[in-house]
Amino acid sequence: MTQHPALAVGRAAVITGGASGIGFAAAKRFAALGMKICLADLSEEALDRARKQLADATVVTVPTDVSRLEEVQRLKDRAYDAFGEVAVLMNNAGVSAGSGPFDHYGGWQRVLSVNLWGVINGVHTFTQAMISQGTPAAIINTGSKQGITCPPGNTAYNVTKAGVKVLTEGLAHALRNIEGYQVTAHLLVPGSTFTGMTARGRTEKPPGS
Repeated sequence: MTQHPALAVGRAAVITGGASGIGFAAAKRFAALGMKICLADLSEEALDRARKQLADATVVTVPTDVSRLEEVQRLKDRAYDAFGEVAVLMNNAGVSAGSGPFDHYGGWQRVLSVNLWGVINGVHTFTQAMISQGTPAAIINTGSKQGITCPPGNTAYNVTKAGVKVLTEGLAHALRNIEGYQVTAHLLVPGSTFTGMTARGRTEKPPGS
């Protein structure tokens, strides 16, 4: 399989939810390719641990709540100040509140604000700047099979991942219709994955299940 031209030595990747799980695995992979890394996550302590484990790479960490647009805008500013460009944006931050169709309203609000609005905030904040670079770049949104098959048990989570799928499809279409386009959009649908989120309880479903 041909590697995306954005994945190249010296290019920069921004990863939300990057201090653990799928995001951190991606950071290790990108670092192994010789890329510079900007990690965003809620916990500064977790970010510090992740940075130490990526000691051989150039790493910037930015504590970020992706549900807050102003914090995502601050993340973008930090990344561009540090690296001058962003080759890969991975909108990966996510939570799972275990909410059914008509219960746990607070859980609905939280999971929508992070899993869906967090991706929307990332797309709105970074896309035009990445287009304006005039270089190959990729936007990767972490989805889930639950956003496709929509099994019962965690309706709120399913809704957010279905939304991420639709958003990514629309973004890919819009980018392809830019003359000479070099930015592409991708939906990552992982298989069943053991992460800190899935380990916390049976009400929290694996992001790829």
